[in-house]
Amino acid sequence: MSVRELVVLGTASQVPTRHRNHNGYFLRWDGEGILFDPGEGTQRQMVRAGVAAHDIHRICVTHFHGDHSLGLAGVIQRINLDRVPHPVTAHYPRSGQRFFERLRYSTAYRETVGVTEAPVDGDGVLATASSYRLEAALLSHPVESYGYRLVEPDGRRMLPELLAAHGVRGPDVGRIQREGSVGGVSLDDVSEVRRGQRFAFVMDTRLCEGVHALAEGADLLVVESTFLDEDERLAVDHGHLTAGQAARAARDAGVRHLVLTHFSQRYSEPAEFERQARAAGFEGELTVAHDLQRVPVPKRS
Repeated sequence: MSVRELVVLGTASQVPTRHRNHNGYFLRWDGEGILFDPGEGTQRQMVRAGVAAHDIHRICVTHFHGDHSLGLAGVIQRINLDRVPHPVTAHYPRSGQRFFERLRYSTAYRETVGVTEAPVDGDGVLATASSYRLEAALLSHPVESYGYRLVEPDGRRMLPELLAAHGVRGPDVGRIQREGSVGGVSLDDVSEVRRGQRFAFVMDTRLCEGVHALAEGADLLVVESTFLDEDERLAVDHGHLTAGQAARAARDAGVRHLVLTHFSQRYSEPAEFERQARAAGFEGELTVAHDLQRVPVPKRS
């Protein structure tokens, strides 16, 4: 059975707290796993969350600030220690190539797995798999930063009432799906488009075109909300979003489930992030993330 869920490994921003680890997010998408922004301590959080090195097929790093990348060294070494049997691909800004290499080879270890380096140097499609297309878009931060987005190909939903009306039944249902028509009846006559699911991951950034492009139509949007709205000036100065800004972007993009994360250590009351997001007009499902939480991708509508 396919599983599509987000496993939250860490939710702190620059400084971890007693209750929040540095960033780390693992997306299960059918038979693949994508690890986003492994900050310091990610390997231990993976153990606590039941995520194994064998579960990782891709690593996506938004940018090379430490809270988003210092865990790379341990994760890559664990992939090699456990002799992960499948290819692992790493995506990260090409401008940070030297940082990736330093982290990958920061200490001595036996390299048994060929991690493929696939740096990002502009907006567009990074990879195409059987059940998703991986895209990137440039964000606005003091260092080059990219957000990521998974888009499932659109499918078809068979409509029983139209199948019956056109006399398509039994083996012919499968045949019309494979071949596109049966006895003069086309697939369009008995089905409708089923939009593929979309997942978006937006970390350190000001509001910009990339935020809106990544969030558009997302079933699940994971987005930083480092600051509360009263500190918007700080957010702009440091290249971050507030809870209200993130929520308005999600509202305008038609996001179904919004996950707020990457919280500054200056705040001790997570309920205020939810209050400000609702005050900004977001009416969909809303999660103020905490470490080791699991968030399912919403079922297709």
